[in-house]
Amino acid sequence: MSRRKGRVLAFQGLYSWDVGKNPLEEILAFTWPEAKDEEAEAFAGLVINGAVEHIEEIDKKIESHLSDSWTMERINKVSLSILRMSVYELMFQSSAESKVVIDEAVEIAKKYGEDGSFKFINAVLDNIRKETN
Repeated sequence: MSRRKGRVLAFQGLYSWDVGKNPLEEILAFTWPEAKDEEAEAFAGLVINGAVEHIEEIDKKIESHLSDSWTMERINKVSLSILRMSVYELMFQSSAESKVVIDEAVEIAKKYGEDGSFKFINAVLDNIRKETN
């Protein structure tokens, strides 16, 4: 359960970093009420740091798997944060099981994303998974 909670925290942290332009150090302090699980915070910190560190590679990977009618600018910020978190794990965390990463991204999108965004996220991540495996 801590990894799932960690992924939610990572998504929220990446969203805050991107939309709120909050400093990474502030985000990694995990001062918001949902973050009261040290194991989840540690995992989230790893994902947030890694995603920010590799943001250009991650965004290029996402962009290369968009259909012709999509651009990075068209992706809403919630979906983009979920994609960045998940692509980081797929590309840079060899211990991450791709099926679990994608399933949890879909569940997070169902809870926090726009209606139907989980289908878009699932398609992009599944194509990336096929390429990275």
